[in-house]
Amino acid sequence: MRDLIRRLTNRRDTPRPTTQNTRPPQIRRPLRPSQIRHRHFNERRRGLDPVEIRSFLHEVADELAVAQRALVAMQEENVRIKSALRAWQSAQAANRRYR
Repeated sequence: MRDLIRRLTNRRDTPRPTTQNTRPPQIRRPLRPSQIRHRHFNERRRGLDPVEIRSFLHEVADELAVAQRALVAMQEENVRIKSALRAWQSAQAANRRYR
């Protein structure tokens, strides 16, 4: 039963790390919109409509591009806010020293 669930979910047992031959886990890079747009699938005798697949992949790639741009903007905003907070805290600490 466990094997069936693993096959259906495409999961594999992860071996427990031993003291020998331990490798760091591989870091998976995020998908880029161009990877989605240029993805090709094998054609089958009674496969899906390739035009529909292409259209869907382009929609997904566009949404991914928007999400990635929003993420970068939020990260930049986060850095800006943190640096402003540090500057404010430093100014407040300097004001309290000289009272």
